[in-house]
Amino acid sequence: MRLLADHTPAPGERWIYSAGFNAGPALADTGRIDVELADLARLSDAGARIALLSHQGSAKDGSARHLDYLADYLTRRLGRPVRYLPENTTARARARARELGPGGITLFGNTRLDPGEERGDPELARTLAGLGDRVAIGGFSKAHRRHASNTGLLDHLPGWAAAGLVGEARALDPWAAGADGHGHGAGDSGGPSVAVLGGVKPEKTLIGLRGLTRTHHLVIPGGVVLNTLLAVTGHRIGRSELGSDPEGCARVAREVLARTGGAGIHLPRVVVAAGPDGTLRHLPLDRGVPDDHAIVDFEVQPGAIELLRRAGRVLVAGTPGRHAEGNRHAAAAVLAARAHAPDGTLLLGGDTVAELPWDGPRSTGGGSALQYLVEGTCAVFEALAANAARTDPTRPRPPADPTPHQPRRGAAHDDR
Repeated sequence: MRLLADHTPAPGERWIYSAGFNAGPALADTGRIDVELADLARLSDAGARIALLSHQGSAKDGSARHLDYLADYLTRRLGRPVRYLPENTTARARARARELGPGGITLFGNTRLDPGEERGDPELARTLAGLGDRVAIGGFSKAHRRHASNTGLLDHLPGWAAAGLVGEARALDPWAAGADGHGHGAGDSGGPSVAVLGGVKPEKTLIGLRGLTRTHHLVIPGGVVLNTLLAVTGHRIGRSELGSDPEGCARVAREVLARTGGAGIHLPRVVVAAGPDGTLRHLPLDRGVPDDHAIVDFEVQPGAIELLRRAGRVLVAGTPGRHAEGNRHAAAAVLAARAHAPDGTLLLGGDTVAELPWDGPRSTGGGSALQYLVEGTCAVFEALAANAARTDPTRPRPPADPTPHQPRRGAAHDDR
């Protein structure tokens, strides 16, 4: 990949900076914004003109909104005006990008307001590419996404990897699994490895459950991952949430259970379920969850608590219960078991980092961090490498896909 840190920007260069500012108006956690500030300042100080693209929410569920509040925050932090235009594909947007003065920055409209963004629509990517002559890709939290403003732009413009993108990946390198399938991470004492999976996003199952059951001694599922596993094993789960891709997650859950026989996967004996009036009940799993109740938390079994205490490495990717709603039983048990070993515990994901009271190693990448740890790469890194080979003839082409005798670093290839 070409690294933005290795490029000396020149006055007048027209840049698209694809950031990962997936933050709401409250700006409760600005980590995903702050990691891009140094690169933005360096380009602006050199006189480059910057068309800034970012995303928030989703067009699928109507949660995407305009980003004027981000322009205000960027103006304060960068100490220079960051103007906002609530569109990105119009003639007016292209004209605004051309009219930027040296060092000027404009934040254009939320890319997620267009349904084509999440589909990776090539026509949308081509139109967005009209905002600049070259592209810097930031936002590690979206590095696993093949979206129009992410990998799509790299089909049309020469691209560079921003420092925040590269820095997050390098920070994860010590946590990647080794060739024996049970790699040791930073602060690892050589004990067993445990992964905690939670939240509602399908990649926690599609990537996390599939990969981490190969590379960790124990996986403790929560959230939609747990609900999916319980559903496919015939347990009654009432109206518990199954996420946005229930069929795909169920298929992966069955594959994992067939491969492992259930070994190395923690299923609780007691779940916490909320009734229609919000009343919580601790229910034995073997009796099932009533049809009008939903699983919101669970009790971690004593054997799993002991393994957490002895573990050399623990990944926490997603809150195991509905933490923001006050359902913190499983999360509190996990964190208490790791209080003596904060350096050997890594939290992944923006919501996880924001919600859990933890001062140890953290990465705001959720699905991207999982993909990087499991597969040793992400969609954006592959696209940047291909882009460099295609647009710079002096660079060697990336190697062909690895053969079974040449696994990628961090790839999950050991079946235990």
